Amino acid sequence: QVQLVESGGGLVQAGGSLRLSCAASGFTFSMYAMSWYRQAPGKERELVAVISYFGSNTTYADSVKGRSTISRDNAKNTVYLQMNSLKPEDTAVYYCNARRSTLARNFNYWGQGNQVTVSS
Repeated sequence: QVQLVESGGGLVQAGGSLRLSCAASGFTFSMYAMSWYRQAPGKERELVAVISYFGSNTTYADSVKGRSTISRDNAKNTVYLQMNSLKPEDTAVYYCNARRSTLARNFNYWGQGNQVTVSS
């Protein structure tokens, strides 16, 4: 059974930091690109950051670039999102995503979401 379990969210003041974690199970973690998405109230879900299979490549949304770092530990089947200098506009539910494409099919898994609230 595939599971992506996020943790580390909560309430933080503007300018503070949070580290989100996503623990994966039920699939071969190192064969999947991992991403963090977020969805604010009334807005569409947006991509925050992506990390490649072994962590050699990362991509960030312009809105978090320079303030956030995505990383992964394939030995622990866990992906992280370190967020610094948080702003009220970072308030959202953050989702972990695992994705892999093969010739036969695409695999796409989501976590349950983790609330991050940044107070001004």
